[in-house]
Amino acid sequence: MNTADLNAARLLLARMGITPEQLIGADPADNRSMPTFRDYIAQVSAAVPDGTRRTYATYWRRIDDTWGDRRIDEPTPLEIKQLCEQTKGHLVARKNSRGGRSATEHLIAAFRCLYRHAAADGLITDADNPALRVSKPRRLPSNRRALPNQRLAEINRVAATTGNDPDLDTLLLRLHTETACRRAGALALRPCDLDPEQCLIHLHEKGGTTRWQPVSPTLMRALIHHTQQRGATPTEQLLRYRNGHPITARRYDHLWTRIGKYLPWVATQQITTHWLRHTTLTWVERHHGYAVARAYAGHTSKNNAGTTITYITADIHEVATALAALTGEPHPLAGSQA
Repeated sequence: MNTADLNAARLLLARMGITPEQLIGADPADNRSMPTFRDYIAQVSAAVPDGTRRTYATYWRRIDDTWGDRRIDEPTPLEIKQLCEQTKGHLVARKNSRGGRSATEHLIAAFRCLYRHAAADGLITDADNPALRVSKPRRLPSNRRALPNQRLAEINRVAATTGNDPDLDTLLLRLHTETACRRAGALALRPCDLDPEQCLIHLHEKGGTTRWQPVSPTLMRALIHHTQQRGATPTEQLLRYRNGHPITARRYDHLWTRIGKYLPWVATQQITTHWLRHTTLTWVERHHGYAVARAYAGHTSKNNAGTTITYITADIHEVATALAALTGEPHPLAGSQA
């Protein structure tokens, strides 16, 4: 074969996206051992942040149980869709069930996380990622909404008069109502995250985000008292049981289960801590505008917000002003006291 023929062959292969190695079965990727799902899930789980691991752990166990011994490059998009349907069929029906949409969405996201790392490791190409060819179900609007003042008062009354630790439970409810923080943010709070002079707490939430959030003087005193009474060191988890052990997410589950026994509407509507976030942020948006509510929530993404958000970002003083109006207490950073 002359030089012109070789050049023509190389040009044709390049246009087809084929390398000479692929023609002779010597794809460089084949030189690497393709891991099984069981092996690769363990590797990825050890590499991702704690929040990602908690989110996907259940779904990775499902993949491991079903396909643990299979190579990660074996399943097709159709097989992934079939596994999603099987997963939906094994769900326990609950009052707030939405037809398995959330489970399907999280399972596909768990697959995509695995395959993103596989592509980064050179085990597959982006074009070979089967999870990208499986569509997530359309997300339905949330059923959560702001709670009326009377309902919120009922919840706080039950928390303060029942259970084995009313002081802890009322502190949790006030913390979430004032700051609109997520459960993970409250559980990550440490005594060193308190700034009593300026009435600020340093929240660590999902995606590795952090923010200084204003709190009322009353809440700050309660957090300091809780720390002193229950023995957390400066870098340990602040929220603790009476015996000094740190609380977990189970405390929230037990709290809302108990409140639901005294207030049937709480159990019927599946009220959770996240409803308090909706309640506070709705109030802030109605009284202080979208920009302040966005800052109050700790949202940083520009998704669906438009370019204008670059110019109307609220600062911590405006958040403190909204908090002062919400709680009826002066705040040292508030621009104008309500």
